[in-house]
Amino acid sequence: MIDVLVAGGGPAGLAAAVHAALAGLETVVVEPRATPVDKACGEGVMPSGVAALRALGVEVAGHPLRGIRYVDGPRRVEADFRGGTGLGVRRTALHAALHRRAAEAGVRFAPGRVGAVVQDADGVTAGEWRARWLIAADGLHSPLRRALGLDLPARPAARYGLRRHFRVRPWSDHVEVHWSRHGEAYVTPVGEELVGVAVLSRERRGYDAHLTAHPALAFLSGAAPASAVRGAGPLLQRTRARTAGRVLLVGDAAGYVDALTGEGVALALATAEAAVRCLAAGRPSAYEAAWRRLTRRHRVLTHALVRACRHPVGSGLVVPAARALPRVFAGVVRALQ
Repeated sequence: MIDVLVAGGGPAGLAAAVHAALAGLETVVVEPRATPVDKACGEGVMPSGVAALRALGVEVAGHPLRGIRYVDGPRRVEADFRGGTGLGVRRTALHAALHRRAAEAGVRFAPGRVGAVVQDADGVTAGEWRARWLIAADGLHSPLRRALGLDLPARPAARYGLRRHFRVRPWSDHVEVHWSRHGEAYVTPVGEELVGVAVLSRERRGYDAHLTAHPALAFLSGAAPASAVRGAGPLLQRTRARTAGRVLLVGDAAGYVDALTGEGVALALATAEAAVRCLAAGRPSAYEAAWRRLTRRHRVLTHALVRACRHPVGSGLVVPAARALPRVFAGVVRALQ
């Protein structure tokens, strides 16, 4: 019987696997997709996430990020991170770097899915695997979360995301969030000649149609696309709890609010570390409180911003309010970093 079985080899699962291996736990990651794995995401890693990667011994090339800029037509406001820089990095590059580090740490990999989960007092049986603990890191629409009965009913007016890259030189070292009554565009420099643009909205329409809602980005229609459009959603995923016996949920599988504040990778790394710390201490039940503490500010602030986006009037007030209260805006950016 192994110590830790990780279902899902994305950033959260790989980070959990590295932490477990470094804690002396025999660890296996089960993942059906080949490395590197791509995903529709904003690709901006907050300073706390950069520090977490460094602590894991993960080095990955990308574009330094100095802060966050909000844009609404001619109006804009920006705030710099404090005490560190973020990183714009292609999801495939991040995944490959984490996978290499996990292999170096002694993590084993197996292709496939874990299958049905059966628990007893001593461990977890998941398909062909037997382990003392199972970490579910199987993504936004986690089959394991659903099978364990931890899903809460979906809410109406779901939001979705689409992402594409363009071969253009980054024009800023800030992540730009462009606001409109139709949704937001999240612009992240990820290389010397590469920019990723993710659009977030409740409206189900094509990527190019979403871009037309942001006049400041109209020039991208003439730029060379560097990737296909990828989508994700619905984004909001509500979860009853993060633990079920000997199973712990990390990353997006543990519940998700929205991509608007760009903390997905940083929170995935933080919750993965917390889960393994609780397992190594023999206190898996402590993970729920740890998860709530780590994600509280993100959940409160992101819910507030998403609520403001529900109506055209509300979304049109976000940037003017941030401009009128620059210290508050800077405080929010630094609280989320």
